[in-house]
Amino acid sequence: MKKVYIETYGCQMNEYDTELIRSILKANNYEFTDSQQNADVVFLNTCAIRENAHSKIYGRLGEIKHLKERNRNVVVGLLGCMSQNLRGNLKRQEELVDIFAGPDSYKRLPAMIESVLTKGGKKYDFALSEFEDYGDVYPQRVPGVNAWIAVMRGCDNFCTFCVVPYTRGRERSRSPENVVAEVQRLAEERFKQVTLLGQNVNSYRADGYDFADLMMMVSEVDGIERIRFTSPHPKDFPDKFLEVMADNPKICNHIHLPLQAGNNRILEQMARTYTKQSFLQLVDKIRDKIPNVALTTDVIVGFSSETDADFEDTFEVMETVEFDLAFIFKYSERENTIADRKFSDDVPPHKKTERIVRLNELQKRISLRKNQAVIGQSFEVLVEGPSKKNPNEWMGRTDGNKIVIFERGPFKAGDIIETEIVDATANTLFGKHDLSAHTSARHALPILHETN
Repeated sequence: MKKVYIETYGCQMNEYDTELIRSILKANNYEFTDSQQNADVVFLNTCAIRENAHSKIYGRLGEIKHLKERNRNVVVGLLGCMSQNLRGNLKRQEELVDIFAGPDSYKRLPAMIESVLTKGGKKYDFALSEFEDYGDVYPQRVPGVNAWIAVMRGCDNFCTFCVVPYTRGRERSRSPENVVAEVQRLAEERFKQVTLLGQNVNSYRADGYDFADLMMMVSEVDGIERIRFTSPHPKDFPDKFLEVMADNPKICNHIHLPLQAGNNRILEQMARTYTKQSFLQLVDKIRDKIPNVALTTDVIVGFSSETDADFEDTFEVMETVEFDLAFIFKYSERENTIADRKFSDDVPPHKKTERIVRLNELQKRISLRKNQAVIGQSFEVLVEGPSKKNPNEWMGRTDGNKIVIFERGPFKAGDIIETEIVDATANTLFGKHDLSAHTSARHALPILHETN
């Protein structure tokens, strides 16, 4: 059996795609290794959303070059969005790569590997499908608490800065029955939370069902305690969607609501289809329907022609909304996007740096204030496992997706425990748990007492 080593970069959709790839290759008698030194095949599943993502891959290919110099028979593959977007035109290290494949080509990977091994040469597959949703492939996941599920693929929005419609194709949704069947298998495997994925997940449509219907159907699966979703678009928030969120206790009170910019001229150039005013109205509507909702966002600074005055509009929206968390990025022009063809990346680098520093400082103040405001309150926390920094502490998340660190106790990953918040930073809550509350918590699993 040939051994495959795979690294994943980028978003949750890429994580899910790697699980699909593992399943496809396993069905064709490949096995996986955690060491690239022992691998017959080395795959990088890539991201194309920002220049930094490309830089990471170029750096890794430089390292893998030494591996191939020691073992000329190792097959190197570049998969995913970067591969699709550049279509093999890497400009450097191109000779190192044997297989180039986009996100709709994963079922053909076994044949591509076999062809390289037996015939040599390079293999390319950048076909984008109107129908491929991988609904007939059950991903090979690592056991845990949360499972990603792509309920749709592709995007029809064509935001001018974004490569996704060109790397993942047009929108197509899986049937609700197919999604629910996967969720039922996950419940049988003792996953406690599912996160429904899509490039614009709330535009899901299949067989007369919309995304609100799908969330209701998923919530009826016994054993699944929490349902999350990402990422929605601000243009798709009907009352029905928000009412389902407000009324269903399994659907977490957290919405990732990408702002991208707060200036109307820049939003129009981005083709975001909303204004600063309509975005703020939507935030008010969401908070009216779901008072305790946690809101997070994405912001781009330094988009084409953004002036200091334009940026101040974004700063004002961030101040007004007070997001719980924000992911803030400098604009980096992506090849083959509308912005690449129509606009100039003309904001000086020092201006982008100045603006991202100001927004990050603002968001840090807001996040710290909001987190400190819940000190003394108690929350149900879904235990995910040991803290990465301290094995004597565990980590979990609140319904609002806030990270909570707490002392290790007599419970395991998947338990939901009552936790009192005793301290907070801008990014993390620190809690203490009541063992008596743990044994009677709403969704508690059987306690496993540690022996060490």
